[in-house]
Parts: sequence; C-alpha cells; structure tokens
Amino acid sequence: MSADQGTAADPAAGSSLADAAAPSSGPVLDIRDLSIVYRTPGGDVRAADHVNLALGVGEVIGLAGESGSGKSTLAYGACRLLRAPALVTSGSVTYRGRRVSRPADILKMRPDELRRLRWREIAIVFQSAMNALNPVLNVRDQILDVIDAHLKMPRDQAHERAASLLDLVGIPRSRLRSYPYELSGGMRQRVMIAMALAVDPEIIIMDEPTTALDVVVQRDILAQIVELKDRLGFSILFITHDLSLLLELADRIAVMYAGQFVELATSDEVHREPAHPYTKGLLSSFPSLRGARRELAGIPGSPPDLRNPPAGCPFAPRCGYARPACREVDMQLLPVTTSRDPDHVTACPFVLPDTPPAPPVASEGSAAELGA
Repeated sequence: MSADQGTAADPAAGSSLADAAAPSSGPVLDIRDLSIVYRTPGGDVRAADHVNLALGVGEVIGLAGESGSGKSTLAYGACRLLRAPALVTSGSVTYRGRRVSRPADILKMRPDELRRLRWREIAIVFQSAMNALNPVLNVRDQILDVIDAHLKMPRDQAHERAASLLDLVGIPRSRLRSYPYELSGGMRQRVMIAMALAVDPEIIIMDEPTTALDVVVQRDILAQIVELKDRLGFSILFITHDLSLLLELADRIAVMYAGQFVELATSDEVHREPAHPYTKGLLSSFPSLRGARRELAGIPGSPPDLRNPPAGCPFAPRCGYARPACREVDMQLLPVTTSRDPDHVTACPFVLPDTPPAPPVASEGSAAELGA
C-alpha cells in the first residue's frame, strides 16, 4: 500500500499496534471530527468536513454520493493513504481490532506501525483492478507478495493459501499463473478481493469494486462479498455512487455531499423514508425493478466549489425545497423522529419523510430564491 499521507497530527505520538489478542469493545473503526483539505493556490478544498462515522464489527456501511462528494477521500484519509496536497487538519481515527492490545489512533501511528496495520488489519479493494494489479506479475506472485509481507509462513503453505483464496472467490486454481491482461474484468476484481482477504483483515474498504462491470457480473460479485463477509466476519466500508446497490448490500448507508454527511440510517429506512432532499434525488435517479412505472428525475445543477462553498446547506442551490433559512443551517445531523430507526439522522431540519416532493428547479433559480 501507499506511503503515508500528509497529516497535521504528530507521528511521533504513535499508539502501539501489537499482535497480542485482546477483546474488542465498541466499533472496530471510529472516525471522529475528521477534516481533510487539498491545498491549492486558489485556497483549501474542503474534501471532508468534520465527519463522524463508526463501523461496527461485522457491519457493512455504504458511503453514497456523487463523484467528488468526498467518499474516497474520507476512506483513504482514515487509513492515511492520501498524499500531498492532501492534509488531515483535525480529528481522530481509532482502530479496535481483535489482534491489537489496545485502541490505536491511526492518525498518530509511526510509519512502521502503519505498515503493520495496512492490509493486515485494513485492506482495500481499489476501484480499477486493471490499474491496481501489477501487469508484469502473475496472480500467484501478487497474492504471495501480500502473504510474505505480513505472515511468517513456509513457502509451500503460502502457495496453498494463495490457491485456496482463488477457490474462495470462485476462480480456478489454474489461473494462479495468469497475468492480469489474461483475465476478464470480473475475474480481476475477484483477484483483488482474494488479495484483500489474504491475511485475514478486520476491515475491507471497497472503492466502487463493481464499476465498469456488467450487471450480471456485478450481482455475482456482490453475492460473493456478502457470503464471504458472513463466513469470515470482517467489516466492510463500501464506496459507490450507486445508491440502489447499497440498498441490497449495506446494513447502514451514509449519504455524503460536499464533504459532509447529509443522512445516515439503515438501508431499509433510507429506502422507506429518505429524509434529505439529496437522498431523495439519488433515489429518484434509478429505475425501480418492481411496481408502477415512474419518470426518473435527476438532480439539477452541479456540486459546489469546495474552496468557497455556499453559506449554510451546500445542497441548497440545487434543492427543490430550498428556502432563505437554508443559508443558516449548521449541517448538524438531527434525529428523524418518524423513522423506525432510532439512529436515523439528517442534516436537513425542514424536510420530513412525508413532505410532498417539490419539482426540481434549476440551480440558478434556487440561488436567486435564496437571495444569493
């Protein structure tokens, strides 16, 4: 995995990441008040703005939102995989795994501690398998590279483990000596999943792992991810712009816009009672497989410039429910009192689940309504 990112935290203040087994209490990954900016000549781009998220043991959390909403930045920043000009300006990321002696703040770890954490404790399935896999190494050598880096294992056992990992993800063992260009897109993605599972991590971050695959292969891979998670017990942070996919896969869904969470709830409640206009817009952007036919409605306008976001709610210029008071919203996540999920929260204080939908308006019109 990549070298350390820029961070405002002091790396010398590292928390030890020991291999001693210890019972874990609380979430396996606890992100608190995390802010990440990209330093540019035109000003700081606020890619993640005081974000809080807790991932439970064996839980699947989906991060949903448009491209540029901050999903990947949040996930990569949490394990310090971003490089300059990215900079963590505040927050903590506490890891509690069964192999660590005590909770550890990832943002304060030393480089050697980070090397032990990455892949052994937190693995990543990257978005483009063709780019993530080494084109001049065969599948076996790439899996063995992960195993050798983290486990002390005789060579013959490591070879057998590599073969069994391919069995686990549904690829014939004969493909161990294949190179990435000899595999289909779906097989390459399965190899990435096999590599992520190679040393039994606690958490797997999946960054749009089914992008550019056809829907049949997508469904096969998602079904396999669920089966492996249930069998092996790891936790998943699943990043995608496709909210419909998360409704089938995730236990909880965090909807992200302009570097902030605008809604967080169980997948059932997001589907049944979306409480933020942005979530409603995402749900209206894909067709339903059942029920009456309905007209699809996209979200007008474009995301804001995060170097200078609008005052109050950043979604207001694109929102059909926008009102002048939106300029003063502090984006605090508030409980949705009508929801069956007690932890269902939204950043919009004006729209309730039973509010009649407003017709979408052009972004310029909304800005004028708000007095911008």
